[in-house]
Amino acid sequence: MTAKRIFAIALRQFYLFRGSPARLLPLFAWVAIDIVLWGFITKYLNAVTRTGLNFVPLLLGAVLLWDFMTRVMQGVTTAFFEDVWTRNFLNLFSTPLTLAEYITGLVLTGVLTSTFGLVAMILLAALAFGLSFLIYGVMLAPFLLILFVWGVALGVMASGVVLRFGPAAEWFIWPIPALLSPFAGVFYPLSTLPAWMRVISRMLPASYVFEGMRAVIARQAVSAAMLACGACLAIVYLIAASWTFTSIYRYALRTGLIARYSAESVS
Repeated sequence: MTAKRIFAIALRQFYLFRGSPARLLPLFAWVAIDIVLWGFITKYLNAVTRTGLNFVPLLLGAVLLWDFMTRVMQGVTTAFFEDVWTRNFLNLFSTPLTLAEYITGLVLTGVLTSTFGLVAMILLAALAFGLSFLIYGVMLAPFLLILFVWGVALGVMASGVVLRFGPAAEWFIWPIPALLSPFAGVFYPLSTLPAWMRVISRMLPASYVFEGMRAVIARQAVSAAMLACGACLAIVYLIAASWTFTSIYRYALRTGLIARYSAESVS
């Protein structure tokens, strides 16, 4: 792989943002709405309950971590969608660019966009609602790392789905975080779920992160084995997603699908 070509994929996204500042709005607008909405909900819960439990790190912290994962996923998929929307995907691969370089460039784009979103979320949550990430301590790093790797895996897998079924399939991609959040236990312990949902939850890396987050807030020990399981699952998903995208790309080349790529369908 060549670093210059990887950087070129990310640089293209920078030029798109610079040429159209409106593209910056989704990086911060939806994040700000979520933080403000849940911030006031947590303040209300703190005011009306007498449990002594601070809902700010419990709920607002969960929203922030989940939004971070979502931004990572959408950072990868949106960069790919830009090439789809502009009919530029085929043009890229008429150059010496390799598939591995392209995927790595998408991941780099996801890193940059999610970092900006994370900084904005942290500042807003801290300034407006007093959320201090010191409460999570050193555990914040593995939490973010697991969510980052899983977000990349989801983004690569989602891009493969759109590559196989065409641009119209992107409408199946946007709801993915919302569909997964009930199983990930973002706002509640997994013990509240029915048995069949817990089976699915144990296959999601994020469920281990949010269980660990609640343990930290409750001043309980976080199981290293639990976090290791979440990390291993995230890595497995990333490998599987990369293999899937590569297989779909090779199928598109072999069948001529990539040359017939249209705005409606490639079936």
